[in-house]
Amino acid sequence: MYHEHFGLLEYPFGLTPNTRFFCALPSHQQALNVLLVALNSGEGFIKITGEVGTGKTMLCRKLLNELDESFVVAYIPNPALTRSELVGAVAEEMGIRTKDGPPSGRLLKNINRHLLDVAASGKRLVLVLDEAQAIPPESLELLRLLTNLETESSKLLQIVLFGQPELDDLLARPEMRQLRQRITFSHRLEKLDLRQTRSYLSSRLGVAGYAGTDLFTAPAYWLIHAYSQGIPRLLNILAHKALMAAYGQGRRRVHAGHVRAAYADGAVGRHRGWQIVWPWLIPLYMILAWAVLRWWEGYPK
Repeated sequence: MYHEHFGLLEYPFGLTPNTRFFCALPSHQQALNVLLVALNSGEGFIKITGEVGTGKTMLCRKLLNELDESFVVAYIPNPALTRSELVGAVAEEMGIRTKDGPPSGRLLKNINRHLLDVAASGKRLVLVLDEAQAIPPESLELLRLLTNLETESSKLLQIVLFGQPELDDLLARPEMRQLRQRITFSHRLEKLDLRQTRSYLSSRLGVAGYAGTDLFTAPAYWLIHAYSQGIPRLLNILAHKALMAAYGQGRRRVHAGHVRAAYADGAVGRHRGWQIVWPWLIPLYMILAWAVLRWWEGYPK
């Protein structure tokens, strides 16, 4: 149980999106700010995209926790549904009875009525869909039609789409242009750079109760970032396995060798050597070019 060995109260690098471990890194905090501003301003469609493992579900959970009582939230984690299935799922999330299996047309009328009731109570209804890249085009069109409902001053339904970059490809289709034009706020989650990787790991260790000096050596930080390519999910996997390796040797700090052992375990995808090294060669080339330039300027003419 390595958490006791390192003075931790719990495991810091679990893969479950526990919002206690949310790290307000620039890209993720900007995304959260975009979401809160857009929802409070009454915008109809908001889109957040990011590569696999960049923290979309964590951000989604954080958003749900941040919304106050003025919002009513319907959450669909897996929207790979046909049009009629999506109507049923939306109705169920809104608390509309679907047990008798009424036709989708009647369900849509019930949804419309429910949206009016929510608006009359002074609240806003937000529909949040995770893994939105899996939504069939005809189901996306249904979502666009639902956002047509509005009062003179605001939309009756706001929709937040969380998805992988394939969602952008789906929305780029010509038949999606009407929906695409309605997305007034969007943000893309970025991978972490080396400094952000260090902040991310330190933040999670702190939440888990670690109060000592750097648990990872500088070379260990470098290797974790290089192997993970700055993807939070892969950072968690490598850091967890590196801690296990250090614990197995009775060490109090994680060294580069422990990270290499974690990577060799094959839990994350393998990268070719040049994929790891080349980003770090760029500053070396720049320094070399600067040195050559200075030498040339000082060379006797």
